[in-house]
Amino acid sequence: MSTPSADIATTLEHVGARLRRLRTLRNITLAALAETTGISKSTLSRLETGQRQPSLELLLHLAQAYRVPLDDLVGAPQVGDPRIRLKPRRVNGRTVVPLTRHPSGMQAWKIIIPVEAAAPVPRAHEGHEWLYVISGRMRLILGDLDLVLGPGEVAEFDTQVDHWFGSTGSEQAEVLSLFSRQGERMHVRATTGGNG
Repeated sequence: MSTPSADIATTLEHVGARLRRLRTLRNITLAALAETTGISKSTLSRLETGQRQPSLELLLHLAQAYRVPLDDLVGAPQVGDPRIRLKPRRVNGRTVVPLTRHPSGMQAWKIIIPVEAAAPVPRAHEGHEWLYVISGRMRLILGDLDLVLGPGEVAEFDTQVDHWFGSTGSEQAEVLSLFSRQGERMHVRATTGGNG
């Protein structure tokens, strides 16, 4: 039976390969990743080749840049029933519940947006996003548009357009977010109902 320290050493040995595979899948250069994370290209390269052991701080920056849970970067072993979802976390005052475990392809989150008076700060980045309002009302700024979406309403957009979503200031909202950095889009294969 392996010891805990041996398990940790084995996990750390594979982090570099995971980081390289994730960056390659996302089609991101070391230079672009360095600009996004503030980590030098040489440090990123050494992490990927295993010449440098990753620190928690470096991994947190990379997890944020890739928009994946930290567990996906280190390959943390599954504990308990894999059907039980990852733990919610707080991000910019919101509760974010990851619904996918894989670092590549479509990412899904349930986001709970509290009533807040935060000033919108639109930003743009690579990717494509689909937002579905489960409950409450959500404000979405998308380019020159300023919309309020209610339950059952959907917004789909290229994230290279300046955007921001958050509270209307009057009620909490629950939102389902599907995001792909590769710009993959959902394809509707079947639908019911019609136009007449």
